[in-house]
Amino acid sequence: MMSMEKTIIIAEAGVNHNGSFDLAKKLVETASNAGADYVKFQTFKTESNITKVAKKAEYQIANTNDKVETQFEMVKKLELSFDEFLKLKLYCDELEIGFLSTGFDFESVDFLDSLGMDFFKIPSGEITNKPLIKHIASKKRPIILSTGMSNMNEIKVALEILTRNGSKKAQITVLHCNTEYPTPYRDINLKAMNSIGNIYGVNIGYSDHSLGIEVPIAAVALGAKVIEKHFTLDKNLDGPDHICSLSPDELKRMVSSIRNIEEALSGNGEKIPSESEKKNIEIARKSVHINTSIFQGETIKKEHIICLRPGDGISPMNINKVIGLKAKKDLKPFTKLSNSDLI
Repeated sequence: MMSMEKTIIIAEAGVNHNGSFDLAKKLVETASNAGADYVKFQTFKTESNITKVAKKAEYQIANTNDKVETQFEMVKKLELSFDEFLKLKLYCDELEIGFLSTGFDFESVDFLDSLGMDFFKIPSGEITNKPLIKHIASKKRPIILSTGMSNMNEIKVALEILTRNGSKKAQITVLHCNTEYPTPYRDINLKAMNSIGNIYGVNIGYSDHSLGIEVPIAAVALGAKVIEKHFTLDKNLDGPDHICSLSPDELKRMVSSIRNIEEALSGNGEKIPSESEKKNIEIARKSVHINTSIFQGETIKKEHIICLRPGDGISPMNINKVIGLKAKKDLKPFTKLSNSDLI
């Protein structure tokens, strides 16, 4: 797994390939061009996950505009073969982007383990699937656990299952998440991400289903070590997740913005002038000047003083040390005072 010093950005292709291997390859190319660390898919055997009468979620009906189709029928069309995933893994290696896929059943998890992925992702819907969680933990790889629809106790139980079955707590990252597509901003509750980290002592991140790129960027500023975000080649394509996914340009902007935020957070926390701004100190600050003619021997009074730029003379912070001194020589209006002018 990558160093947690850098935010891991997962471009979630999911099932936005619509069951097409060629589209899946283009999604890999898009994620690589955007600068994401990983591109992630979803690996499953539909028959091992969904009954043939299971209904679609409201968002799936709305996003596919199909009330008759069952969830099984929808998902079956989005299934890629193990051989296609192997080819996608090799293509990711070629493009030097990490390959990930979420395994939804034992067979898929075993296959993905054979590909040598850097870590496993447990999706939100499986957080209460004890057998699958135990099976993934037995692989002894780093794990990312997504928590959409869950409460704190369910997270606690899932973490206990993982750590009792081979996972090391230090190698688990818990993603705050809301499983509504798109997630209304009022329901995001981003502060919950930090609550999870503080209560359970785990690495934290955020899996985002809101529109736009603002919330993932805010999550990084709040301490997220992993960001996951859906993307698509075209938001107008048929399928359950396209509408709520980023366009290629939006994905690129999100990655760039996160890297900028990382750089902005990289300081040591001590408030001192930076190297880039030191040159502006004298230009932006002021120093003590006089606003009228002063004759030699005349006492400097408060009403004689005005503070003007540049700031390369006596600081206004020392104005009381100037008042009451006498001029060594005649001084013209708006002369910048120096110690050599005064006695």
